Parts: sequence; structure tokens; C-alpha cells
Amino acid sequence: MPRRLTLRFARVRADAGDLPLPSRATEGASGLDVAAAVEGEVVIPPLGRALIPTGFAVAVPPGTEVQVRPRSGLALQHGVTVLNAPGTIDSDYRGEVQVLLVNLGADPFVVRRGDRIAQLVPTSLVRAVAVEVPDLPGTDRGAGGFGHTG
Repeated sequence: MPRRLTLRFARVRADAGDLPLPSRATEGASGLDVAAAVEGEVVIPPLGRALIPTGFAVAVPPGTEVQVRPRSGLALQHGVTVLNAPGTIDSDYRGEVQVLLVNLGADPFVVRRGDRIAQLVPTSLVRAVAVEVPDLPGTDRGAGGFGHTG
């Protein structure tokens, strides 16, 4: 059974009252779908990008981040994805959640108020500390990078 986490959302725009709270589309979904809080329509031309507001801010618990991920249907059907995927909402950020969409499709893409534009996926963090060392322990792979296995 997955661990439960409460995310507190606050509407940060007076005109966001008609937008749904981010929510899972199905019981087994890992992400909360988030809707666009645009006025009217925003047209994203092919290879264009747009920063789309959601109307919400979120309190992310310490030791957690919320990743902003693309919706697979938008990617498949329209070539629209989150440009900096996954985006990160840190636990100390309290501003409006905004989604940077890019249109990699051949046709202009229209974002309308209330359209589900991304999903928010909370995840636990491991706090890393960088330490400089003179060299690294060896592995069978070594420095093999992009395409090294064929």
C-alpha cells in the first residue's frame, strides 16, 4: 500500500474559484492532474512554448518534492509536453504553480481554461552532499556513456 501524503493547495488567483483542485484521474494514478488557469485561450505554435498558470500554490512537506510531469495523452495526440520535465516544486516554494509547455507537434496547440495540462507527482528526497575526491572507485562499465552498449 502506498504511503499517503497530504498536499495543501491554496488558490492564489481570485479568478481560480471555478478550477478543480488537482486530483488523480483514477485510484491507481500516481499523479494529480492540474488544470490551466488561463483567460480565454493560449495558442502555442509548433516549436513554441508557453508558461501556463494553474491558479494554485502548494505546501510541499519537507523531505518531499513535487515533480511536474507531462500528460501522456497530450504528448501522444498533440506532441505537447513539459519542457523542463520533470519540473520541480521544492518544499520551500510558495508561489503559483506554473507549467512550461512546449509544442513539438506540427499544428498549433490551444490551451483552454480548465484543460488538464500536466500531472503533479510527489516523491521522497534523499539529501545529497557533494564531496570532492581525487578519483572514483572503478566499475565494469567505467566511463562508457551514450550508446556504449550498442
